[in-house]
Amino acid sequence: MSGSCIGCLNAETLPFDFSMAFQPIVDLRDGSVFAFEALARGTKGEGAGTLFAQLSDDNLYAFDQQCRVKAIELSAHLGLMETGAKLSINFMPRAIYEPRACIQLTLATGKRCGVSSDRLIFEFTESEVADTDKLNAIVTLYRALGFQTAVDDFGAGHSGLSLLANMPPDILKLDMELVRGIDKSAARGIMVKHLVAMARDMGIDLVCEGVETAGELAMLRELGVELAQGYFLCRPAFEHLPQAGEVRWRP
Repeated sequence: MSGSCIGCLNAETLPFDFSMAFQPIVDLRDGSVFAFEALARGTKGEGAGTLFAQLSDDNLYAFDQQCRVKAIELSAHLGLMETGAKLSINFMPRAIYEPRACIQLTLATGKRCGVSSDRLIFEFTESEVADTDKLNAIVTLYRALGFQTAVDDFGAGHSGLSLLANMPPDILKLDMELVRGIDKSAARGIMVKHLVAMARDMGIDLVCEGVETAGELAMLRELGVELAQGYFLCRPAFEHLPQAGEVRWRP
């Protein structure tokens, strides 16, 4: 068996330790937390870049597996299941050699920690869509197991609308470049307006990322956006699940 397969199955020891910060995705209709996105951090809260700089082909698989374990364990310890929110975990499709084998540790961790599959979302970025057949197999299996899937940074990659036509996700997260300055950009407003309508017609939840100003938030609400995430609403909180009272916005 190759080293990558062993890493995926056993989540072998990494040469570094890490933790998680959690940033809420806010439901703009009532100010509640729709989900918490788990973001890898150093053990003292250092940015994810310090971790990614230590990744290699030899430990990529173990890192992907251990991110899932850490996110589930820590969020459960912090009381995720006492909230109405979901947990969103980023994953790397290239770190999955066989979907059914590579999901076993996740399933076991969820069962051990009391986090049900219907409370988990798995995010992948549009730019990572290289092998569509492989990704389709992953998404199909995850849905069969009760997970939701999300396309992150939509609008920044190359696959675009063809991805939505061939493999529509449960959740679409618009890249922050489409959101930034939207209150001052007619072009961005038109694009987001039609993406909101398209997602609604397709039964996809749409999240606008990177909201940094009150003006951006006001425009997004005017365009019909219901879910948003960004520093204006709440910054990532290290080893903490921010509650609705900590979100800088009320309906």
